[in-house]
Amino acid sequence: MVGLPPVAPPMPTVTAASTIPIAPSNDQACILFLLIIAMAVIIFGFWNVPIVRNLINPLKLFTIGWHELCHVSACILSGGRVLKMTIDPNVGGATIVEGGRPWFILSAGYVGSAFFGGLFVLAAWHTLIAKVMSFVLGVGLVMPLVLVRDKLTILLTVLYEGLLIGFWFIDHAQALRWYCLFIGIMNVFFVVWDVADDRFFHKTNDSDATQFALLFPHIGAHIWATFWLLFSLIILAGFVLLGITAFKVNTHILVIVPINNSPGIQR
Repeated sequence: MVGLPPVAPPMPTVTAASTIPIAPSNDQACILFLLIIAMAVIIFGFWNVPIVRNLINPLKLFTIGWHELCHVSACILSGGRVLKMTIDPNVGGATIVEGGRPWFILSAGYVGSAFFGGLFVLAAWHTLIAKVMSFVLGVGLVMPLVLVRDKLTILLTVLYEGLLIGFWFIDHAQALRWYCLFIGIMNVFFVVWDVADDRFFHKTNDSDATQFALLFPHIGAHIWATFWLLFSLIILAGFVLLGITAFKVNTHILVIVPINNSPGIQR
């Protein structure tokens, strides 16, 4: 009986060092704290500052349009009838309905905006998801032009569509991820822009927070605004954690240890 070496090389095993913790790497921490905060501040300024706010009209229409579409969908699902829907980059959007469940229809706006924005935030973690969401954005930027015929808005829409296409070819579409992140933050925090327009800039259309206060008179609009802001923050945190968990593996080096104590084949 002669001990011979194994027929095949030993299979590697992964040690405990390869455990993937839910903790951001340096690049992810930059996204978490710097980009998200900076983009939120920039969007708030561009959303409200006169003249400058016209520069993001197509993005505002995309955001407002999705928000109103969520109201429309909730109305139809709850058995109501949509009488009129309007979107405007300066005065906001409005959906006039008849029947249905008012609380469900109202809730759908902020809920839909938060989750939709979360998908774009998730796209910031992976190029493939960013490319998929770019098709959604490309179609969504054009659709509001059915209702809005402003020449400047049309010109800017062409510009943003051009950027969307161009970002596919910049640094292997890495720039597309930041574009999606910007759109995601704009949608997730729609409640902020909506309430600010209503409370501080006195836009024509009331915010959903004000509508909730009218629907439930014992709870003030500021309480509803705080509730929906916290809800949006939770959704944002959830999608950020999902991105870290799903794509963290690319930032770790697995420690491979060969197994050398395999018994030889006896003959």
